[in-house]
Amino acid sequence: MMRATWGWVWAALLVTAGCASPIEEPLAPGDELGDEAEPGGEPAPRGEPGEPRPLPVPEPEVDVEPPPHVCADGLEGRTGRRVISFVHDGLLRTTYLHVPDQYEPTEAAMLVLNFHGFTSADWQQALLTGMGEVAEEKGFIVAYPQGVAASWNAGDCCGTAWTDAVDDVGFVRALLDRLAEEYCVDPRRIHATGMSNGGFISHRLACEMSDTIASIAPVAGVLGVDPGECAPTRPMPVWQFHGTEDLLVPYEGGTPVMRDLGAGIVFRSVADTLEHWATVNGCRLESAELMREGDTTCVAWSGCDAPTRLCTVDGGGHTWPGGMPIPFLGKTTNDLDATRQMVSFFEDNPLPVR
Repeated sequence: MMRATWGWVWAALLVTAGCASPIEEPLAPGDELGDEAEPGGEPAPRGEPGEPRPLPVPEPEVDVEPPPHVCADGLEGRTGRRVISFVHDGLLRTTYLHVPDQYEPTEAAMLVLNFHGFTSADWQQALLTGMGEVAEEKGFIVAYPQGVAASWNAGDCCGTAWTDAVDDVGFVRALLDRLAEEYCVDPRRIHATGMSNGGFISHRLACEMSDTIASIAPVAGVLGVDPGECAPTRPMPVWQFHGTEDLLVPYEGGTPVMRDLGAGIVFRSVADTLEHWATVNGCRLESAELMREGDTTCVAWSGCDAPTRLCTVDGGGHTWPGGMPIPFLGKTTNDLDATRQMVSFFEDNPLPVR
């Protein structure tokens, strides 16, 4: 019933939407001559007799931005929208790709991996999030991978990808290798987000691919792996978005109403998920309000080695804040645009310099 309803709703939506040098001190009078003699043969004065010459003030230590990533010669990678496909682990895998018109093959671009939810599809995720419009404005590439049987193996969820133990982490690594063969992707600016099951896989990638994934911003998807097995090699910037009236991935955790996600599934709560990331990131286990917009309140943990944030939509359903409304999945807030917020977050959080 749920699958049929999804298909009908998405078909209607498709028709409706259409498809550094040291600091130099100022020279004192006469210093322009250095150690040369003044006219008349005497050395230039250096202050009062016996007064030591002031030492140069050392430049304070600052983080040095690494040089821009240089890509291989001959990369072209056409702009616009296309589908790329390849076989991984015996399965044909596809990805819907959006490359902005302003993309230049000589300039390394940020890449956002944007994962669809369970029973959804790559092109539907593009419509839901509206990320392509922001990509055109800011010049980054968006990849919308397609899951096996419209599902992702996110650890303890969901569907065929989970029950068949599909190697989705390996697929993502292979996809990144494939994209690097065609496009100038900045390896320090690869980020992940997703809706529902797509949010779950974003969390898993942060656990297992912290050498590659710079930051994550899951929507309506919690941690789906055992916290003891989620051991990123560095602090991981995380920004979670979630509605309090989400029935498919309950805010307080527990059993979802959608039974075909997989037998015996019990989800972690949003609080437990963020407590895990706050611990990984060395935060104090307390948060303070970051912003409040209408029905949405965002908080940030303090003392962190990497930003750790949560936006809660009061009364929000299993929906994308600021995205395309899906009425039967609950309220979609217009008080916060998750897509634009997370893109700014991604821009501010590249991989640390090694």
